[in-house]
Amino acid sequence: MVNTHYPTSYEEALELLNTYKPTIVAGGTDLMVRKRAWSDLPTNFDKDVLFVGQLEELNYIDRQGSNIHIGAGVTLEDIMDHFHTPTLLSEAIKIMASPAIRHSATLAGNVVNASPAGDTLPVLYVLDSVVVLESVEGIRHVPIHSFITGPGKTIMSHNEMIKEIILSGHKFNHSVYRKVGGRKADAISKLSVCMIMDIKKGIIQDFRAAFGAVGPTVIRDKAIESKLIGKSLTWLDDHTEDIGKWYEPIIKPIDDQRSSASYRKTCTINLLTDFIKHIKHHA
Repeated sequence: MVNTHYPTSYEEALELLNTYKPTIVAGGTDLMVRKRAWSDLPTNFDKDVLFVGQLEELNYIDRQGSNIHIGAGVTLEDIMDHFHTPTLLSEAIKIMASPAIRHSATLAGNVVNASPAGDTLPVLYVLDSVVVLESVEGIRHVPIHSFITGPGKTIMSHNEMIKEIILSGHKFNHSVYRKVGGRKADAISKLSVCMIMDIKKGIIQDFRAAFGAVGPTVIRDKAIESKLIGKSLTWLDDHTEDIGKWYEPIIKPIDDQRSSASYRKTCTINLLTDFIKHIKHHA
């Protein structure tokens, strides 16, 4: 028999999680799709359910120094409109799902779902986000690239839940987020890209690029990024195509019902090089 638990405090939620090892539900928008049953049958949960979306202790967005702390219970719609939210993240959320979904879905849910096509994930990777996990045993901070290990897979233990996600504050003067899907919104992405660059006096101070739905996890290669640091715009102009070739071996999409691997790879590299060409003319 599956039981439901509706705690009135975060502390109680952690105790229930430790005792029953239930399925955690905040907005449930990804989870309900995965657990759906056919022919109007009840949702197919195979263990107890712990509802946490009502907990005020998880519903906050705070700035601490240069970092942004987003509680696990904050809905995407509230994140999108908040004055502390980085523009890149707001842009990603704005073209994500539908307004009805965004009013229920959470950023933490998008992270723990661990889909390579998760719309917010490339932004979180570029911003060096940290997932804060908590259980009755304590708290641990895990970089997002270490938290997600594969499609639908994370390192979160059965007695842990996401408390918050920390977005590191970084200054950059050029950025882009692009999602390619069957329509402008309310569609699972065929691929997504997020790129930032900071240029001062014609010299690249920082460059980061993350690509979604073109591998088992979001793709980001810091070794390639480091090759651009300290380079001039003139160098960038001469090596745009080379940069695209550096990324080709690590962009490994698959064929599925939404798109082909060849289209995904070509489109990803084109978006990367287009961003670089745009910077050359607007830096």
